[in-house]
Amino acid sequence: MRIDVWSDVVCPWCYIGKRRLEKALAEFPQADQVEVVWHSYQLDPGAPATATERTIDALGRRYGGPAAVAQMFDRVEATAAEEGLLFRLRETFHVGTLDAHRLLHLAAEVGGHELQAQLKEALLDAYFVQARNVGDPAVLSELAQAAGLDAARVAEVLAGTEFTNEVHADIAQAQAFGATGVPFFVIDQKYGISGAQPVELFAQALRQAWSESHPQLTTLGSSEAAEACGPDGCAI
Repeated sequence: MRIDVWSDVVCPWCYIGKRRLEKALAEFPQADQVEVVWHSYQLDPGAPATATERTIDALGRRYGGPAAVAQMFDRVEATAAEEGLLFRLRETFHVGTLDAHRLLHLAAEVGGHELQAQLKEALLDAYFVQARNVGDPAVLSELAQAAGLDAARVAEVLAGTEFTNEVHADIAQAQAFGATGVPFFVIDQKYGISGAQPVELFAQALRQAWSESHPQLTTLGSSEAAEACGPDGCAI
């Protein structure tokens, strides 16, 4: 079974949703047969490539000032804490994420979805828990190398435009599915889940998708009343 996830590395609900999906998978008996694939999505494509201000100030211009945003942050941080995530939202930077997403595509190309997932977690942790600038090439390079990517290859990608088309293609696919925000989950190309839904909903969706792709036969009649041959031979 495959789960495709669209998210941004500066989206708090994407990190919360990731944890909730992971909790559901931890209780799913067939979790070792589930592949999770991460896709790019930019919440703010117009965000500056170089950080010049904190997120609280940038959002304050849209949502009634820093004080109003701080109240929003308090609620999100409380929810994150319930999932074991200690966010530092007031310290985060308002910065573009194109380069981070391009490196995630590089990770998938080099090491498959396992390496991609490792870098995804590192980027989310760096931004929300460590309040680091994930638009800074030096920070991105450090995180990518720590995940196992080659330093020269990372530098080559960051210096150019490689994987930009792949990022845009991911965003276009999300829009084609009807996603208007992230996180957005698609299970086996059948079920779409929008937002950081409760763990129980993810668990239910996993069970339903699995049962539909692995139907169980309904046996008619009694096995005791009918003659049949078994592993020990046939009774004649």
